[in-house]
Amino acid sequence: MDTEAQPTERDRSSRPSDPGAIPDAEGPEARSRFALVARITDWLPGGRISLTLVICLLFALLLNLFVVKPFQIPSGSMENGLRIGDRVLVNRLAYRFGAEPRRGDVVVFDGTGYFGDADYVKRVVGVGGDHVVCCDDKEGRIQVNGRPVDESTFLYPGDSPSTVPFDVVVPEGTLFLLGDHRGDSSDSRDHLGSPGGGMVPVDRVIGRADWIAWPFAHLTRLHRPSGYARVPEASTASDPADAHG
Repeated sequence: MDTEAQPTERDRSSRPSDPGAIPDAEGPEARSRFALVARITDWLPGGRISLTLVICLLFALLLNLFVVKPFQIPSGSMENGLRIGDRVLVNRLAYRFGAEPRRGDVVVFDGTGYFGDADYVKRVVGVGGDHVVCCDDKEGRIQVNGRPVDESTFLYPGDSPSTVPFDVVVPEGTLFLLGDHRGDSSDSRDHLGSPGGGMVPVDRVIGRADWIAWPFAHLTRLHRPSGYARVPEASTASDPADAHG
């Protein structure tokens, strides 16, 4: 009895006709992509090196437009934390997808029509609905929603929280912003009598400053101060119509 397995038609058809041939594992789609890359590299001066540089530049451009934007500190208004010439990385996605600026965040915003025709970097002191007062506290501190805020960890040495008294309620959708170097900062206090009352709309915020990236010796991640994290939410009884200053 012959027990040797006999090849079926399927077995025969699946075998390559040429035993030494290597099956084409790529397929027409992969060959088409490789051909396109080859044509581009042939067209570009410098070939693959130039193509790699172009891809890297496009990636950097998209990163700058949608994710992270470098910003150079132009003044001493945020010293000592941010010094003139420091370059910070601004997270453009921090306040997308429903997130909002929080008290204590350092933000970069377009001040056109509110502070001046430029981008600015300041710290968020009050958000929509907050009652911000300076400086009735016995230690001369800013109070937000009745809670004194300890700013000693970032306030410029020798500066008081403010030499300008104010008592404001921040309208919904806007921010009350101050520099850390209060003696060298033009901020919401200087525009209380201007249109908008010194408040900046949230939609003018470009992003949150998350890192000092340059110079390398200043490389630091910027954290939200704990003093602002303890501030209670605004009372529902607060009314922007009560704002004055």
